[in-house]
Amino acid sequence: MDFNGKVVWITGASSGIGASLAREWASRGAHIILSGRDEARLGEVAADCGEALVLPFDVRDDAALADATTKALAWKGGVDIAVANAGVSQRSQALNTGMQVYREIIDIDLTAQIAFTQRLIGHMAERGSGNLLFISSIAGKVGVPMRTAYCAAKFGLAGYADALRAELSNKGVNVHVIYPGSIATNVSRNALTSDGSKRGRSDKAIDQGIRPEDAARTMIDAVANGEREIIVAEGMEQAMGELRRTPDQLFDQVAAMVAAGYIEKMEAES
Repeated sequence: MDFNGKVVWITGASSGIGASLAREWASRGAHIILSGRDEARLGEVAADCGEALVLPFDVRDDAALADATTKALAWKGGVDIAVANAGVSQRSQALNTGMQVYREIIDIDLTAQIAFTQRLIGHMAERGSGNLLFISSIAGKVGVPMRTAYCAAKFGLAGYADALRAELSNKGVNVHVIYPGSIATNVSRNALTSDGSKRGRSDKAIDQGIRPEDAARTMIDAVANGEREIIVAEGMEQAMGELRRTPDQLFDQVAAMVAAGYIEKMEAES
């Protein structure tokens, strides 16, 4: 897949995986739309991305999302690739974690990412082309202690993406779910604790993880190759992800159900 001239919209683009994806795609000739809450940091990333559009907003703000979508679609006449990347992690035991923490993480990591995608799928389906990327996690395949809310959100994001892939399989829109392991970002430092406060320190595994620029290159190469499920991890994390990998034959089987009229039949019976 040639990314030259493609319009790529990335949420959570001010740092980490999102910023590295932006810089890598820009180096391949893509036009980049950067979204996140920190306008100044988005501007710093944009300075490395050639022609870029900065659209700062909180992913939980539906009105701001609607406004940003209008601007994103108008900028170059459409969005070719959308990356649902914004998120926050967790470091707390379920026994000690308040429900407000569950609601906040699920709202940011799952509900807001669905809202972002729902704004774009009609546009992509009408054009008959597009790529949707969802940044899940190895914790979206394997339940990891101290991350019950995060796992719930990331498992849910993958489930939404897999079902959406089947629905869009005959409309020219490709769906990719990315499962990163430990990437050397601030994800642990920014993780929420049991009372919703930021943890403020990192993990050794994260600090020694894959460089985000290397992870971004791997992710984009896999998208270019048409991979639907993309595991970007090393060592034990990679092994755990591979153990839970969904066989391509199963994705094909569900897509074949859609091609055979499953949706039309279900709608006729309702």
